[in-house]
This record gives sequence, C-alpha cells and structure tokens, in this order.
Amino acid sequence: MVAEARRRGVAAEVAVLPALPFGDGEFDAVLGNFVLNHVGRPRAALAELRRVLRPGGRLAVTLWGARRGAGQDLLGRALAAGGAVPPSYLPRLDPAEDFARTPDGLAGLLAEAGFTGAGAVELAWDHRTTVEEWWGGAAGGVATVGLVLTAQEAGTVAAVRREYERLCAAFVPQGAENADGEGPLALPHVALLAHAVR
Repeated sequence: MVAEARRRGVAAEVAVLPALPFGDGEFDAVLGNFVLNHVGRPRAALAELRRVLRPGGRLAVTLWGARRGAGQDLLGRALAAGGAVPPSYLPRLDPAEDFARTPDGLAGLLAEAGFTGAGAVELAWDHRTTVEEWWGGAAGGVATVGLVLTAQEAGTVAAVRREYERLCAAFVPQGAENADGEGPLALPHVALLAHAVR
C-alpha cells in the first residue's frame, strides 16, 4: 500500500505506534482506521497520535466494537466449526489496557488521552465481497483470524474451508447464487467511528 501511495504522489511512511517518526504538532488531522484494535497499548497509541497533532487539530478513529455484525463472525465461526485451535503464541491484550468497546467507552478513552469534544457512533453496513476474496485474506494470514487459520495443519484448514463454504450460504444476496459457489456475499458489519480535537 505504501508503494502504491508513493506511486500516486503521496508521501507515505511506514511507522509503528506508539513511536512515530514525526515532530510534535506536525499534522492538522490524524486518521486511525482500525488501528486501535491492533496495538497492545491503546492509551500509549492515542497519546502518540495526540502528540503529532497540532493544537486544535482533529482526530478520527474507527475500530471494531463490542457489538458485531453476523458477517464479521463468519470466519471465526468457520474456524470453530472446523476444529481450529488458536496457537498459544498469539498475543493477548492485557486486561489493564482494555476499554469498553462501545461509543461511550471509546469517547471516554479519547477524553482520557487528553482530547476534547470526543464523540463516537456505531455504524452498520453490509460489506460486499465474494466467497474467494473473503477467504483470501484469512488464508493469507491477515489479522488474528488469518494467524489462527495459517497456524493449522492442512487437514484442519480443509475442514475450516468446508465449514466456511457451508456458512457462506446465509450471506448470499437473494437471486445472486451461482453454480461455482464463488459468488457475491453481503456480510453485515458493525464498527465504531469516533472524533475528537486536540
């Protein structure tokens, strides 16, 4: 993605929270799209995002909340039904670092980090994809579900795939079925969107 952004003339950098290689107050706006779900120290990450934001600058973040859409759980349900066991080496968020994954909980976390005017809402939508495309992310090791899938033996992966294909049937839009089973899916998703000012 960085290479593609640079090809299009965007000054893109690779950096890891909570230590960004940018100066204090360097940005007018900061966007964290599903970042807080993937850091072990969300409060430290927010403090760093606040640091690089100029006074009066705006922050917007999205994350997966406590309420989930049925489509979000499709791959997790397939893993469970296929007998997959999460590997013990996967990192777990320290309970002391966790927060309520609700609009109020996220707004409170932003306020705790020193932001003002924090607010958050829950968004729901159908993610449009295909059977193969949705499987491809997990099969490629993307996100926790992908790390769990790629840690399994071949027989378990095959069993998970069979369960996945079976479960996909509930998400095929009416009239969109096709013979190869690789057709479209409409996966209900729910996420949180929050905003605040430094």
